[in-house]
Amino acid sequence: MACQKLGSRADVFRKQGQEWYCTSGLPSDITVVVGEQSFHLHKFPLLSKSGLLERRIREKIDKGEDSWVIDLSDIPGGSKAFELAAKFCYGVKFEMTAANVVHLRCAADYLEMTEEMSEGNLIAQTENFLTQTVLRSWKDSVKALQTCDDVLDIAERLQIVKRCVDSVATRSCSDPDLFGWPVAQYGGPMQSPGGSLLWNGISTGARPRNSSPDWWYDDVSCLSLPLYKKLISAMEYRGISQEIIVGSLNHYAKRRLPGLNRRKSISDVSNSLSMTALTSIPSEDDQKYLLEEIDRLLPFQRGVTSCKLLFGLLRTAIFLKASPSCLSNLERRIGMQLDKASLEDLLIPNISESVETLYDVDCVQRIVDHFLAMDQEAGGASPGLGEDGQILASPSLVPITMVAKLIDGYLAEVAPDENLKLPKFRSLAAAIPDYARPIDDGLYRAIDIYLKAHPYLSESDKEELCRVMDCQKLSLEACTHAAQNDRLPLRVIVQVLFFEQLQLRNSIAECLMISEPLDGGGVSRQLAGLSIDEHHRTAGWPLATRENQTLREGMDTMKQRVAELEKECTAMRQDIERLGRSRSAGKSRFPFALTAKPQVCSTKDKDAAPETSKTAETASRDKAAVVKGGAGGDGTPKVKLRKHKMNLSAC
Repeated sequence: MACQKLGSRADVFRKQGQEWYCTSGLPSDITVVVGEQSFHLHKFPLLSKSGLLERRIREKIDKGEDSWVIDLSDIPGGSKAFELAAKFCYGVKFEMTAANVVHLRCAADYLEMTEEMSEGNLIAQTENFLTQTVLRSWKDSVKALQTCDDVLDIAERLQIVKRCVDSVATRSCSDPDLFGWPVAQYGGPMQSPGGSLLWNGISTGARPRNSSPDWWYDDVSCLSLPLYKKLISAMEYRGISQEIIVGSLNHYAKRRLPGLNRRKSISDVSNSLSMTALTSIPSEDDQKYLLEEIDRLLPFQRGVTSCKLLFGLLRTAIFLKASPSCLSNLERRIGMQLDKASLEDLLIPNISESVETLYDVDCVQRIVDHFLAMDQEAGGASPGLGEDGQILASPSLVPITMVAKLIDGYLAEVAPDENLKLPKFRSLAAAIPDYARPIDDGLYRAIDIYLKAHPYLSESDKEELCRVMDCQKLSLEACTHAAQNDRLPLRVIVQVLFFEQLQLRNSIAECLMISEPLDGGGVSRQLAGLSIDEHHRTAGWPLATRENQTLREGMDTMKQRVAELEKECTAMRQDIERLGRSRSAGKSRFPFALTAKPQVCSTKDKDAAPETSKTAETASRDKAAVVKGGAGGDGTPKVKLRKHKMNLSAC
């Protein structure tokens, strides 16, 4: 740190408790009170340098007061600044540095120590040192700017803040290697070209090692928020890149918001400890104000601010109960680049007392809504279909496809929460458009986990939840798992079986199409010389089409038969209940009540029972025939229909 020595006399000031005395051999004739400290001085050295003290002393002489006590408690810089000003009046030696020049300059202005009072007065000395030495050094400029907090109003009036900010902003926008600034002293010692360390700070042409655009982050993070905001504004005015400004904001926020360091890595432990030692932890109100100001300073532009920083600020804002506008802005910023987020980022703990869920699902829902709205504003739309009915790939679908995969993973993480209600889970799952999911395996996994964690759901609720899933977009592995999943509704299992067989048929057909000759013009000539096996392979595609159509008709018939059997079972149960009630009315009035039940369910009856048995056997044979043609050999549909038949016989 640069310094300038003023004065030539030895130090004659002595302090005893809160009292300062000038031991020059003469008794003091004036007392200056600054706060809790008193300075017993002599009026003539002060009169020759300070216009304010001269005016105060003359007023007391004119009034004939015997008390020579002058109160200067409102002097900028306090007792320390007045002590240095008094030493300057007495010509006592002291050092003027970047740490005290601002306070000394403001105190000199307050005391009116101008050139009219004395040539080479304190105002001229401080201005010269500030302009010629401090503002030409990065380190001294930052230090002088940091000391402006206590005298901010006067420092702004004297243009000290503006000059320091301009100096820091100009140097931060430049490459430190061009000027040989001693920046490396913050990260380690500098080395000479020969490899030896610099001695006593003397430059030998060495360059700082590993200089990067973020070399100044740690230096400016010691500034107070008002000064830091002025510095950021000056940097933006000079055209510094938004990425560098965001990096500085990130460093500044992590140093003053302890909540952002909760997910730090092991390598950052030492840095966090040093930051904590240098700065005291602010109160929650100060942290909330700081966070809201940082939100205003962040550029509202996609891709500039990392999702990790935005999610960290959002968690801290929720914990500190920041303003709704701050929370909304952070959610909107995250929504702009949700495709760059990770699953860990979305797992925001819920601290609300009114909601019992483990994670804040409502917050994620709002973020997804912001993303979809901005995607539509950016021109995003549902993709077109090709001639074969397949979705056409488009680069614009990459972000929303990544978000769909991210939300499916998030749903699987929050699904085990027993307090997560079905409408909230289904709303988040249905928020993603159908075209954003090329495959629904991730969504099926989340639904299966939710059904397992919520076994009390009714059949209608399960069907409503499964409607958000498209069974046609399940892979063969997912279809195999779903066909054996007892937690799924029966209708969903039937759909899965159908589409599973359809996928198998399509796979076979694709293999047959690939094996066909690619030369369409020579087909007629080649068919003449084909062998019997080649001819059957060529004719395989029409055969697969017919079998596929037969399978589709068989599955539709099976669906109708299952519905009819359910109706018959319901009617039979109603008959049994009516017969039971009639039997309780009395045997004399209904003598046939004892034989009513065998007439409905017994297979030995000659009138009603054979018809019922025949109906059940016919339905079972129809269902078995359809399943046999479309089950693919795994036996799963047969097991389910056999169980259904056993339930009918139990009636």
